[in-house]
Amino acid sequence: MFRPSGSGSGFRQKWTGLTLKGALYGSWILGVFPFTYDSWTRTLRRSKWLIAYGCVLNAAFILLVATNDTESESPLRMELFHRNALAEQINGIHDIQGLSMVSIMLLRSFWKSGDIERTFNELEDLQHRHFRDYSLEECCSFDRFVLYKGSFLVLEIISMLALELGMSPNFSAQFFIGLGSLCLMMLAVLLGASHFHLAVVFVYRYVWIVNRELLKLVNKLANGKTVESERVDFLLNLYRRLLDLSHRLASIYDYQMVMVMASFLIANVLGIYFFIIYSISLNKNLDIKMLVFVQALIINMLDFWLNIEICELAERTGRQTSTILKLFNDIECVDEKLGRSITDFALFCSHRRLRFHHCGLFYVNYETGFRMAITSFLYLLFLIQFDFWNL
Repeated sequence: MFRPSGSGSGFRQKWTGLTLKGALYGSWILGVFPFTYDSWTRTLRRSKWLIAYGCVLNAAFILLVATNDTESESPLRMELFHRNALAEQINGIHDIQGLSMVSIMLLRSFWKSGDIERTFNELEDLQHRHFRDYSLEECCSFDRFVLYKGSFLVLEIISMLALELGMSPNFSAQFFIGLGSLCLMMLAVLLGASHFHLAVVFVYRYVWIVNRELLKLVNKLANGKTVESERVDFLLNLYRRLLDLSHRLASIYDYQMVMVMASFLIANVLGIYFFIIYSISLNKNLDIKMLVFVQALIINMLDFWLNIEICELAERTGRQTSTILKLFNDIECVDEKLGRSITDFALFCSHRRLRFHHCGLFYVNYETGFRMAITSFLYLLFLIQFDFWNL
């Protein structure tokens, strides 16, 4: 829906467009994007019918998953839990946490649908009014991260299918009902989370364009050409709108993204814990089932880090704006009015930065990502030490 009109016709750009359309249509089908699009006015409109459809559909998925446990008779699962009762208790708590996370995340998305509508409409307005004539061929990171996000979404579902099929003792009708419901439910959650990350990628692209325009102004001044102060004021206004949008996106999706990241980390910790029980406590060699399990763990880790990297990319591009503004200090004989506009821009950047702050707790960037990874490792050590004699 927010596909830039001046995007070019390369192979990569076509795949990016298909990825964005697939995310949009998949979200509509699974009821996690309760909006209709008016192509005449280029605006989203919240639909109560689609909200009701999404609530009923996803409630049905959660109910089917809760009543059709696809792993209830798994030999691997039964062997692990027979060896370690604590692992069974932790797994039961994790199942409850997962279903609760899905329910809260979807309900909050519907509850915040009005704010989502206004925010996405402003993104669309910026695209149509100010950025539609810019090509994506130079901003290659936009296409790259959109394709990465779409690829990992597909890989997560394929990995889940492989894991469930590899652990299943039989393929009954109840198993396929539970498996299908589980995959559709997780796909709905991943698509809901991808809305935030795709919006962040668009914000990154717009800030990147503002930075490029500022560099053009610096080059013009360096070559002795005239630069109008109104142009700098216009770019400052765009930059201010983009920062407001980034803060609104973070406040809308803060609880959802915290729950998704927590779910990734918990799944990684428990996955490694179960792997230790299976390989060390039960003295099992690596087989096809465990290889499937390991690949699911790796994909989960990479997807978590991709979410961190997308926010880091936008934050890093925002820091580059201040660096570009410092280049104006190297130019002599700048017009007083233009100098005042540049100073206003620099002061704004020094007081407000492009950062994604979730729940007032932490910023999403590389530093936070490393801290989360280290914390997960420490929790794994605590869990092993607590249950050391049963391993």
